[in-house]
Order: sequence, then C-alpha cells, then structure tokens
Amino acid sequence: MDKINKLSEEIKLLKEQRKAVILSHVYQRAEIQEIADFVGDSLELSRKAAGTDAEVIVFCGVHFMAESAAILSPQKTVLLPEKNAGCPMADMVDVESLRAKKSQMPEAVVVCYVNTSAKVKAESDIACTSANAVSVVNSISKDHPILFIPDKNLGRYVAGKASRNNLTVWEGFCNTHDKLTRSDVLKVKADHPGALVLVHPECRPEVVDLADAVASTTGMLKFAEESPAQEFIVCTETGILHQFNKRCPGKRFYLASSKLSCPNMKATTLDKVYRALVTMEPRITVPAEVRKKALKSLERMLAIK
Repeated sequence: MDKINKLSEEIKLLKEQRKAVILSHVYQRAEIQEIADFVGDSLELSRKAAGTDAEVIVFCGVHFMAESAAILSPQKTVLLPEKNAGCPMADMVDVESLRAKKSQMPEAVVVCYVNTSAKVKAESDIACTSANAVSVVNSISKDHPILFIPDKNLGRYVAGKASRNNLTVWEGFCNTHDKLTRSDVLKVKADHPGALVLVHPECRPEVVDLADAVASTTGMLKFAEESPAQEFIVCTETGILHQFNKRCPGKRFYLASSKLSCPNMKATTLDKVYRALVTMEPRITVPAEVRKKALKSLERMLAIK
C-alpha cells in the first residue's frame, strides 16, 4: 500500500474514533477530496456539517470557511488542518476599514461575500455566496444603496445582472481568479474551438464576457453534468478538475491557465489532516458576540427563497 492510501486509511479510522466529519472544498488536492465526507462550496459544506451528529468538523479549506462552520455549529469542535491557510481576498477588508466606509455611506446596505472573516460578517447586514449573490441583491429595495464587499469582480457582475447602478464595490479581488486574462482564455479556445467556457464570477469582467456559463463551483459542476457538450474550458481553480473528471467521465475539461492554482487551498495535506485529528489542533473558534452578529447576516441570506 502506498503512502497516500495508507495515510487515508489511518485518517478514516481516526475520524470514526473522534466522531468527526471531514469537509473538503473543491479546490483542495485530489487526495484530500477523496477522504472527505462532503466536497463542495464553503457555505454549503458548513451547512451540511451542521446537520450531522458529528462532534468534530475537520475543514479542509481556508480560515474564513472554518469560521463559518464554527458560526453554524458552535457546539462542535472545528479544526483547520493548516492554520496558516488564509484568503488574501478576505484579508482585503477589515472591520476598521469597513466601519470607516459605512460612516461615509450611512444609508447603504452592506452585502458581504462569504469570503470574509467572522468579524466582517458581524459588521455586515447580509451575506451572500457566488451562487445567490444576485438573489440577495435583488431582495434589497432599489431605493437603498448597496456596499458590496470585498470582491469587485463579483460585485460588478452582480450589479450588471441585477441592474443596480447604486451598488458600490470594495476594491478587493481573488488573487487566483484575477490573474486570468482574456488572452489566456482565447488561447485555449483557439485550441479547442468547440469547448464551452465555464467562468467563476470572481474572474475579471473581460473574462466573464467570454463565458457560455457563469457560475459558482457547484453551478459549474451541475452545468457540465447536464450539458450535452463534451468539452469545456474551466475558468476557476485547478482543484475542481478532480470533481469534473469524477462526475463527468468521458467529457474533457481544459484549465484556462496554469496560473489558476491557489497556494492556500493547496496548503492542506493528508499529513496535516492526520495530525489535526491526533492533536485536535489547530482549533478555530469565534467569540460569542461576534458569532451572534455574524450568524444574523447568514440567516438573513438563508431566509431568501
């Protein structure tokens, strides 16, 4: 038995002993996805974990995702195998800067992307995901200006889809998605002219304009599964290719650029998952008062049908 298989088996045994559930974002390494009980989008994973009787959540993702799990499951122990796995985009907005901006826009409704810290969620009015951001914005009266944080690319996409000219975007962005250029996509399209282009809305507007479908990671997977097309150009992080190939055998998927690899998502390894289950560290907690306020922003989003 090779090292990966041996370690995977040891993790599964330890998981049972700890009464743990393992969550993996679709951007994680393939071997991490394979040991997970659930693989998907960040908030979707936290909601699934909250619905289990597990006592421990091992979140193979980045810090804000583990915080979301702690917000939704305060009675469970939440572990983040790589304590330094952060999100540069989430770090582009902090409470002090947000409060300063809110003082300049006192009438604005603050819509925060889930890719934010618990403290920033607590300072916001309502949260959103890349899948439901348009619905969230549409739920807000057009009389109210909106401050959308922190992703300018997603914010601009949402403003266009919702026809909102009173939506102000924060100047944040995903370091990985924002690297992708129009010329990158056109080069791959020239090699595969029949392929459909799937784009995550965290990409630049000029990349979004090339899309046959703009969707969250879950939305992309669903689109590929249901589409009669056989070839797709994927404009999001490379880890998702593992799920595409598992769920759509026989179809072909081409990454739009080799630049689409997130070092934070790739920081989690099987060794670190194993060590987290052995030591029950690093543990992620959210202070009670912050959790209470952050939960409200999530609950307002989840109430939208």
